Order: sequence, then structure tokens, then C-alpha cells
Amino acid sequence: MARIAIVTDSAANLPEELVKEHNITVVPVYLFWNGVTYRDGIDLSSSELYRRLRESTTLPKTSAPSVGDFLKVYLALAQKAEVIISIHLPPNLSAIYEAARAAAQMVEGAKVYVANAHTAAAGQGLVVLEAARLAKQGVEPERILKRVDELGLKVQLYAFLSTLKYLYFGGRIGLASALLGSALQMCPVLYLRDGIVDVWSKPRTRSKALQELLRIAEQKIGNRRAHLAVMHGDSLEDALYLKEELEKRFDCAELFVTEFTPVMGAHTGPGLVGIAFWCEE
Repeated sequence: MARIAIVTDSAANLPEELVKEHNITVVPVYLFWNGVTYRDGIDLSSSELYRRLRESTTLPKTSAPSVGDFLKVYLALAQKAEVIISIHLPPNLSAIYEAARAAAQMVEGAKVYVANAHTAAAGQGLVVLEAARLAKQGVEPERILKRVDELGLKVQLYAFLSTLKYLYFGGRIGLASALLGSALQMCPVLYLRDGIVDVWSKPRTRSKALQELLRIAEQKIGNRRAHLAVMHGDSLEDALYLKEELEKRFDCAELFVTEFTPVMGAHTGPGLVGIAFWCEE
């Protein structure tokens, strides 16, 4: 039975306790701000990021880990694992996937597979957790990779924002650009499709947007057993409310709350609340 190591990037937004519990290796993404380089979740906390976003006249830039960063991680893991499965943001969202692939080709002593998560943030986190569980159970690498591919396309992600300006300046707003202008005063509910953010609905207040997320969950999950994550950007109170309501209404196989890491928060700004989920058949 192959010893399998699971790797992801910090955009997966996995809480530290889950990373440790499932022995997942997280490669940090980089954030550049006013001439300083930060490693995501290591050199800059989420709370500090959101405080500075509210006060700053400049916006941070983000960058994928280098090929060398991945190579260093893979070579260390190759000392104890026969197979490494590295699960990352879709290539149309980030250069992370291609950097991981380039590094994988340089590794000797272990087989490295780089997989497209097909989703992002806590959606990516849910895919990584499933892969880690299967690896712990001794499932063969090929079956894990197939599961990752299937599940990544199955995971659904919805979120609302206090403002669209961060997505707009980050170039990731896609068709949601139609909401710019007067709609900046809305709390639009967006969803992720094929690596592009698009509009689901246009509630005008946060309270209505929260109820819309619950309505979406009711519509999409129904009576099925679900794996869920609640995401937030400096909006813990709303996230905890959402978690409590989800626990009441659904058969939850797993449910956790996670705050957007600085790199993810830089693209969405403060005020985001969202859910990611997949359902067992």
C-alpha cells in the first residue's frame, strides 16, 4: 500500500486544526503590499489584513508560490511518502497549478500527481479533506485522483460581498461586472463557475443575503447528507449564525467555519460570507 502525502495551497482556507488532524501540507501563497512580501497566513494575519484594507489607499497584489517552493516541499515529503497528491486552484484562477506541475517533474523518489480542484476557497478545502481521508484509509492514488476530479466539479460555492471593488481590481469579476456602479451598494450573492465569478442574485441588504444563502442550501441540498463549510472575511458573527442555521436544517457529515486567509481576503475585501458544500448520493 502506497504511503500518500496530501498537499494544497493556502487558498484552500483550511482551519489549522483540520490541517493538523489530516496531516495536510499547505504551501503558502504570497501577498505583496507597499514593498513588503508576506507569506499567506504566516507573516500577516487575516485580522491585520482587513484592518489595513479599511485604512489603506493602496491594494495588495498576490502571487503564486514558486516552482522552487513546491520542489522544496515535494522533496521533503518524498523522504517519507511514495506518492504525493497536490491539489490546487484551477489554472484559469492562478499560476499555482502550473508551478506545482513544473516542480512535480523534477522530483525523484516519489510519484507526484498535481490535481485541479476545479473550485476555490473552502470549496477547494472540502476537496482536499476528502482526498486526505481517502489517503488515510489506504485508497489507491488513482482512485483518489478520480474522486478529486469528480468532487471538484460537484462542490458548489456561493458567497456575498459588501463591495465588488476588490474582485474588480483583481480582474476576477467576470460577468459580475454588470453589477458595477449603482449596484456596488447591493450585497450580491455570487457563485463560482469554471473559475469565474458570476451573479446568482441581487439582495440589497446583508440580512437578505444571509437568508438567500440559506434558501440556496435548502434548494440544493434538501434531505441529503451534506459536507459544508462556512467562509467569512472579518464577519464572524454572520458566519456563526449561518453555521447554527445549517446545523439545524441539514444532516451535516461535516461543517466548519473558516476565515479567508489574507491572500483570499485581498481579492474579496472585508464583509464576505459564503458557503461551500457537496452532497452524498
